[in-house]
Formats: sequence, C-alpha cells, structure tokens
Amino acid sequence: MKNRSVVHNSFLINTPIHEKIIQSLLFLSALFSIVITVFFVVLLSKDALLFVQDKTTSLRGFFFTTSWQPSIQQYGVLPLLNATMMTSIIAIALATPVGLCVAIYLSEYASTKFRNIVKPIIEILAGIPSVVYGYFAVLTVTPVLQALLGPEVIEIYNNLSAGLVIGILILPIIITIGEDALHAVPKSLRMGALAMGATKLECTLSVVFPAALSGISAAIIIAFSRAVGETMIVALAAGAGSNFTFNPLKAAETLTGYIVRISGGDISYNTIDYTSIFILGLLLFFITLGLNMISQAITKRYQEKYD
Repeated sequence: MKNRSVVHNSFLINTPIHEKIIQSLLFLSALFSIVITVFFVVLLSKDALLFVQDKTTSLRGFFFTTSWQPSIQQYGVLPLLNATMMTSIIAIALATPVGLCVAIYLSEYASTKFRNIVKPIIEILAGIPSVVYGYFAVLTVTPVLQALLGPEVIEIYNNLSAGLVIGILILPIIITIGEDALHAVPKSLRMGALAMGATKLECTLSVVFPAALSGISAAIIIAFSRAVGETMIVALAAGAGSNFTFNPLKAAETLTGYIVRISGGDISYNTIDYTSIFILGLLLFFITLGLNMISQAITKRYQEKYD
C-alpha cells in the first residue's frame, strides 16, 4: 500500500503541466455532472415534499391505489406507472430483437465499408426530435393499426402505437452499443471457433454473443430506461387521462405524459395538482437510477476480460 502511494506521488510530480491541466478539467467535468444531479434531486424533493405534506394525500395511497383523479383528490400512481411500463415493454419487445439482429449483422457479416456507411445513418434516428415521432405515431402508425385491427378495436390514442414508435426511437441505442460490444470481442475467439469446425452462425451465437453479453445487456437496460423517460411520443399518441388497464389498444396516460399536460396547462403554481408533477418526476428519477444501477451490476458481473 505504501509502495502504491509512493508510485502515485512520483507520477504526479513527473506529470507534465499540460497533462495536469487536462486531468483537472476532466475531474471538474465529472464533479459538475454530480453537482447537477444532486441539484435536480434536491429541487424535485423540495417540491415533492409539498405534495406529501398535503392533508389530502398519503404515500400509502400514492403507491397502492389505482385511481389518479386529482379533481376528486385521488392520487394513486399505479395507472400512470402501469401505462409507462406497458409502453416501455412494447418498445423494448420491438427494439431488442430487431436491434440485436442489426448489430450482429453489422459486426459479423457486413463489410467495413458497408458498416461505415450504414451505422451513421442508423444513428440519425437518435437525432430526430421525439415530437416528430409522436406525430408519426398518431398520423401513420395508428391509422395502419386501425386498418388491420378495426377502428372499433383500437382507439385513436393508444399505448400500442406509442410503444411501437418508442421502439423505433431506441433502436439506435441497442444497435450502436450492441455492435460495439460484439466488435470488441477478440478475433482470436472467432478464429478458434472456426478452426474447430464451427460455422459462421455457430461462431456468432455460441462464442461471440455470449462473450459480449455484458455489453448487450447494458444496451437493452439503457434503452429501456430511455423508453421509460420518453415524453413527447406518449404525450401525443398514448392519450390523456389516467386509465388502469392492461389493454395496449386503449388510451392510458403515462407518467411523462401527465407531467407534460399539467406543466403546460393552466394549473396554478403551488396547488396540489401542480406539485404532483414533482413527486412523479422524482419517481421517474429513481426508476431510471435503478435501471442504470442494474446495468452497471450486470456489466461487472458478466464482463469478460481478455489479455
């Protein structure tokens, strides 16, 4: 331990001044991100406390009742949370198989020239404003679903079309991170499997894919976290008004959809309806934080190390 300290101090002494400046800037950047995160948590907690302290609310009712009707002082978050999870599960169910297939093709089968052309095009999807995706869901996806299933079966605003379009939105996350994880697997593993008589497909599915599993799992969880926090698509396509239903063909408001509707409406500041968006925002923060922690744990648990 003492030797490590001596080596570290020696390194700092011998480090050129420009490297010390760069290290300091990197440290300040990391510290700044932490300070901003803490600031958001404090801000949300401060206003969420006003909601909790109100006589018409209770944490037990907030987490365990199935009616969110602020007009009659019913604040059960389950309908909003259920709609959020439903759209996110639909999105990840679409994006995972499609994204992984594309990632495997780009990493294992496509030529370098083709990959360098296609990958930036795919990443453009991440730069399209989510409001455009929202109108795409309402004006294109929903009419197609109504033509297939019937307008009496699927409502104009529904969780299915919102979830499908969110799936398109998160595709670049799974494709990019998944392809990077697959591409990082050493070529020696591939050569060894092929030398043993494995086919290209067997090598990909039995050797490369398991070796990249930590990165692929992290990509899926990060994409799911992105789907949970998506706002404009659900605000435009999923519908307004809470509805505790497991039918994705029905309209049901999500957590982010409610926050958008209330924050952009005529609700007076510091009313119970207005302060409710802060406790919902805090809930979303802890959901995404939990998903990120799971991603980190999976990455550490299944990460492969090669010499």
